[in-house]
Amino acid sequence: MTFLRASLVAASTAAALLGSTSLASAQSMDELIAGAKAEGMLTTIALPHDWCGYGDVIAGFKAKYPFLTVNELNPDAGSADELEAVRANKDNKGPQAPDVLDVGFAFGPAAKDEGLTMPYKVSTWDSIPDSAKDADRHWYGDYYGVLAFAVNKDLVDNVPQDWSDLMKPEYANAVALAGDPRASNQAILGVLAAGVAAGGAPGKASGEAGLNFFAELNKAGNFVPVIGKAGTIAQGATPIVVMWDYNALAARDTLNGNPPIEVVVPKSGVVAGVYVQAISAYAPHPNAAKLWMEYLYSDEGQLGWLKGYCHPIRFNDMAKRGVIPQEVMDRLPPAEAYEKAVFPSLDEQAANKEEVTSGWDSVVGANVQ
Repeated sequence: MTFLRASLVAASTAAALLGSTSLASAQSMDELIAGAKAEGMLTTIALPHDWCGYGDVIAGFKAKYPFLTVNELNPDAGSADELEAVRANKDNKGPQAPDVLDVGFAFGPAAKDEGLTMPYKVSTWDSIPDSAKDADRHWYGDYYGVLAFAVNKDLVDNVPQDWSDLMKPEYANAVALAGDPRASNQAILGVLAAGVAAGGAPGKASGEAGLNFFAELNKAGNFVPVIGKAGTIAQGATPIVVMWDYNALAARDTLNGNPPIEVVVPKSGVVAGVYVQAISAYAPHPNAAKLWMEYLYSDEGQLGWLKGYCHPIRFNDMAKRGVIPQEVMDRLPPAEAYEKAVFPSLDEQAANKEEVTSGWDSVVGANVQ
């Protein structure tokens, strides 16, 4: 069962969610706000303003709680860097110690197992699908995207609609991944998606099938061993890039029609990736951290991510209640494009990653850089 379908279970009404008293610390919102006001600061890490609309999300939080200074550490850090920042600052209550984390799916359980997170149950907890949250409340899914094609329409007349289309001769020297598949999670999952489209189940099988797909793509002369991004799409070096839909849609806006970009969710092999939130076990500002979580998981916070093209984890609950503005929906690919989304488990992702990273050089033989 996908997160999309799992989240279609009966949801509480907005009033019931907002009235919930199931906070992990048994604090009321008034007590939480008072505690955060006394702390005066929230320290975040790895939140680039152009990722998932975080610039506006942070601005919205500041406007709602103007008594808090938001101290932003290393916006370009990766998930591993975030955990290292917690480890390195266990005994540090200064500005270099992060209060909150936004990490890749696999890093949530790893951080919990290492004792780097504290439990907290946001008031909208019940509308987060069970498969996207830790039963002990140490981490919880925040948003997800699917692997999509970002296509430069000035250079590509017939926009590909599925993975198999990428093999066509008309796409010679055109197709790239948004990272090195020997190291980049986005690229590794891109190979997984291609493998699923080719009939491989998520895991070792998708890794094998995905490697074979890219080997054929490379042999056909269609694969470009360049890390694709907005700049390379615009320059024509990588006219078609496999990347997260939210990054592709953001690139479309950034380029603003120069060149025109079309974002396609493929008909098959729709693979989703989830990120998760957590609070550091050593957070210098625990009340501010909890207040941040309450904001992120409120309708307002979730809409902030959606405006940044990341599907918030409570998307289906909000859609069911009719609280998503139509103008926001109109800027996204059709909702039905996501209905076949596959959410690989941690074990499936690990098995796929091992297959892809160990076999890329020998099977595909393209040095992506």
